[in-house]
Amino acid sequence: MTGFLMLAFVFLVAGVISVPIASRLGLGSVLGYLIAGILISPVLALLNVDVIAIQHFAEFGVVMMLFLVGLELEPKMLWAMRARLIGLGGGQVLLTTLAVMAVALAFGLVWTVALAIGLVMALSSTAIVLQTLNEKGLMKSDGGQSSFSVLLTQDIAVIPMLAFIPLLALSGLGDVAGDMVTHGETAHVEVLVDSHGDPVTTGDHASPDGDHSESMSLVDGLNPWQTALVTIGAVAAVVFCGSFLTSPIFRFVAGANLRELFTATALMMVIGIALLMSLVGLSPALGTFIAGVVLANSEYRHELESDIDPFKGLLLGLFFMTVGAGINFGLLGANLMLIIGLTLGLIALKIAVLLILAVIFKIRGSDRWLFALGLAQAGEFGFVLLSFNVASNVIPSAIADQLLLVVALSMLLTPLLFILYDRVIVPRFNTDQDRETDTIDEANHIIVAGHGRVGGLVRRMLEGAGYATTVIDYSSKQIDMIAKFGFRAYYGDATRPDLLHSAGIDEAKIFVVAIDGKEQITELVKYVLHTHPHVHVIARAVDRNHVYDLFAAGCRDIIRETYDSSLRMGKSAFEALGHSPETSAQVTEAFNALDRRSMIEAAEHYDPDIPAFENEAYMAKVRDMSTGWHADLNGQIKAILAQSDAKSGVTNES
Repeated sequence: MTGFLMLAFVFLVAGVISVPIASRLGLGSVLGYLIAGILISPVLALLNVDVIAIQHFAEFGVVMMLFLVGLELEPKMLWAMRARLIGLGGGQVLLTTLAVMAVALAFGLVWTVALAIGLVMALSSTAIVLQTLNEKGLMKSDGGQSSFSVLLTQDIAVIPMLAFIPLLALSGLGDVAGDMVTHGETAHVEVLVDSHGDPVTTGDHASPDGDHSESMSLVDGLNPWQTALVTIGAVAAVVFCGSFLTSPIFRFVAGANLRELFTATALMMVIGIALLMSLVGLSPALGTFIAGVVLANSEYRHELESDIDPFKGLLLGLFFMTVGAGINFGLLGANLMLIIGLTLGLIALKIAVLLILAVIFKIRGSDRWLFALGLAQAGEFGFVLLSFNVASNVIPSAIADQLLLVVALSMLLTPLLFILYDRVIVPRFNTDQDRETDTIDEANHIIVAGHGRVGGLVRRMLEGAGYATTVIDYSSKQIDMIAKFGFRAYYGDATRPDLLHSAGIDEAKIFVVAIDGKEQITELVKYVLHTHPHVHVIARAVDRNHVYDLFAAGCRDIIRETYDSSLRMGKSAFEALGHSPETSAQVTEAFNALDRRSMIEAAEHYDPDIPAFENEAYMAKVRDMSTGWHADLNGQIKAILAQSDAKSGVTNES
């Protein structure tokens, strides 16, 4: 018990310290976990910890992650992805396998070994890529969806790979696998696969403890057609249970009114599906993904997501730490240049293949590089397949040990590739677009900078009343889209003084700032108010502190982008409580008036050059206003409600 607690404490301390630091430095949580694993590897060695065994346990986080991904996909959406699953995903696996195989042949390896290595290195890390895409909000982008298609295809491809790899041993690799030979004869090894796809040996190399629980199987000893029927039956059972039994089970559990039972039921479902898939020789991750897709339209979808997500996050973090801790630094030091060269070569080779596929499938712009850089690593299934290759007498253990380092280092470098994408690729495509800035050939008294969710509505409202506007936007896609609906807008960067001059800022009366980015909005407002003080500036504020920044810049017509919608929701809440629309509107207006007054008073003590929590005058003012503001608001609302009740009473009496 003490040893288990010590081990758990070491992993938790490493994660709690490393991940926040890595995130604050912009490195992402995945790299933080990997670094944490590297740092604690000496401690784990002193404690004689079996890192690989922990990694197998933590891989269940990948299973949970694919279940949650499936919950986000409706079956019809998955069907719509079939072309990319087959073409893009299948093409990536095939081309990468052939390319890596060609390089391995150039190193003098026999074709069976080269092909096996190609299959291993064709896979990418589902755990790292999906975790990073979700963190960065890129999952819905074209590059993110394309990456997901390839990853799903790869997870499916693991199944035939496990069936095909043992056949490569029939080509006579015994002469290069000396460690599998005893006194000139190959030792008898019967290869089985556990629930993770890992080899379990029996016979001459049987486990000394005699534990055969890992070799449990529903298809062991069946002929191919019987195995196929059992496998199809298992998948059908998952679909049937997900479609018809989930709701009754959750309604039954809800009767106990215990939150922990919902969590236990969600875990029971995921573990049960993973177990069934393992027993029929399928990937647990694939099985839970199918279950997630089936449950995508379930009324309990959100409960499943909220219950599973914390476990998924913890297990994935543990998995990433075991990858870092599993790096063999002794072997790495002895073959440093070779391992680094192979790792960088693999990444470059996969990027080249992915870029070719991106061109073929018309993935454009920064999405093309997101797709190529994101999938350039080897994957966690590489550890599984390398162990399986060694046990199947396909790849010599000496080569496999070096390839394990290549897999681990490529995964370790993946967060750096995403940083390269964020800091080099994205700015290039955002600011260096091929399209030339439009020439503005009209001068109106109203200029709208930005035609997104905010600017588009402002433009429609003004033009609906007959006012002509000049709209500037820096998204060529947005410009082309609105042009299809018959509206005119000009492509260009509204923060450029020369573009504002050509748009007629000298004669303009109103300038609406609705672009994205707090800093860009503030700087643009400062410039216009300073150089064109005659213009009435209406600025979009991202949040409350941004209001203070714009107030300090001299703007007095500031609109918080979510403020009015929040007021409307509050008004609806009062109506839902039984108050009349008139009373609800009065309460809303009372809150609005007090909030605006308090913001102006606080803004007079706000200094944009001093962080709010260090500005003593500002904090003192906020503290002083807080008590009086709530008391004033409470008094006004009570008076409005009392007046409403009195009117209602008069009406009833009459």
